[in-house]
Amino acid sequence: MSSGAPFEIPLIAAGQSFATTLVGVTYTMKVRWCVPSSCWVLDIADGNNTPIVTGIPLITGTDLLEQYGYLGIAGKLFVQTDNDTDAVPTFDNLGSLGRLYFVPAA
Repeated sequence: MSSGAPFEIPLIAAGQSFATTLVGVTYTMKVRWCVPSSCWVLDIADGNNTPIVTGIPLITGTDLLEQYGYLGIAGKLFVQTDNDTDAVPTFDNLGSLGRLYFVPAA
């Protein structure tokens, strides 16, 4: 199975909430720094702000949505850091070096 062209979901190194459209469906995403885990986490809600999944750590090396396939989000989410694809985004580099990508399903 092939997939569509990946695109970056723009982020900044600060807590944020925004709407984004993935494969024709509008979602609200919230990104926040989790102090105990020392990592960024992602919450995804539907267009009415009803939570779909919360607390996904923004880690590298895996499809962040893989274990949530039953939710029907038609694609994959990946995190990658420029110059070191295995490095997890830090508190300071999210959005500048640490990036979030969505790859639509074919």
